[in-house]
Amino acid sequence: MNKNIYFDNAATTFLDDAVYEAMKPYFEGHFGNPSSIYQYCQTAKQGITEAREQVAAGINASAGEIYFTSGGSESDNWAIIGTAFAKRSKGNHLITTKIEHHAVLHTIEYLEKKHGFTATYLDVDQEGLVNPEDLKKALTPETILVSVMLANNEIGTIQPVADLVQITKEYDPKIYFHTDAVQALGTIPLDVQALGVDLLTITAHKAYGPKGVGALYIKKGVVIDNLIHGGGQEKGKRAGTENVAGIVGFGKAAELFTADVVERNLKIKELRDHLINRATAEIEGIVINGSLEHRLPGNSNFSVKRIEGEALILSLDHYGIAASSGSACTSGSLDPSHVLLAIGLDHGTAHGSLRVSLGKDNTKEEIDFFIDKLILIAQKLRAISPL
Repeated sequence: MNKNIYFDNAATTFLDDAVYEAMKPYFEGHFGNPSSIYQYCQTAKQGITEAREQVAAGINASAGEIYFTSGGSESDNWAIIGTAFAKRSKGNHLITTKIEHHAVLHTIEYLEKKHGFTATYLDVDQEGLVNPEDLKKALTPETILVSVMLANNEIGTIQPVADLVQITKEYDPKIYFHTDAVQALGTIPLDVQALGVDLLTITAHKAYGPKGVGALYIKKGVVIDNLIHGGGQEKGKRAGTENVAGIVGFGKAAELFTADVVERNLKIKELRDHLINRATAEIEGIVINGSLEHRLPGNSNFSVKRIEGEALILSLDHYGIAASSGSACTSGSLDPSHVLLAIGLDHGTAHGSLRVSLGKDNTKEEIDFFIDKLILIAQKLRAISPL
């Protein structure tokens, strides 16, 4: 019997019913352009104002520090390019890690190739964690930005960002620190004050909100160049007519899924642990990728030795189970995950990776169905595999 089981919540979550209901009026009667000054558009403007307050509350920021964007990739690009151009007279050195999302890695590579910046890419250990001593050694008088993701999108490892910020600021308080927190919103507590970061990226569709809307937290007093030029939206920092319905949905999602975030994710963590325990006990050659202690509650990433990940995904899809081999942004690539190579996996093992990312509506019955089918799939594929 086939089912319809969604285990790819790290790629995107579904739109929550309450979020959809909050958005509906802005597709209908409240469709006015919030930049217009007449009364008809004030409801749309107020919707954005309330959403900004909701998102800010979700990360313990002030509303004036939240700038809405089209999503996580734009926010990452803005944070990095905006800092690089704003601080170029003070230095040209950037620091990041080898396991960042490509929205960070490719942006820094662009600055290196096209604009003469230099970059250091920090190694990680086998659990995907940065060694703080490596950051200390990498900092130079030319460093203007450190960008380290809070939680990895493939292996779920949570970095000690607050400690890394402290190291950076002790070296030079003027160095900006950015973190990509896209995977963290709604899954672990997010507090920009506790983290101490200058810039933080989040997006709605990882937390049961709509696609096409994200935000960049810019700490009060931090100055970066604009990325998108044109109108005076977002206090003159990000031009373009606002995606009002999307922003309202983002606000509602932030309100719903950042409240009592630890309690909300206890069930998900229990399901994840059940999945990992069954998989490692019942399937030969399973390698768990990433840290078990410092890990997002819904993330499971493992390699099944002597089996290619693509074959696993297609076989699971036959049973109605949606999972992935890593980031959705690189799902068409034939190369093994840069994240898995960075934590020390060989190419063959990295090619056999499977990411199972759980959400709030997944059940133990679905986990058991998945493991039962995975056992059969592994046996079948190994019988025919040249590996």
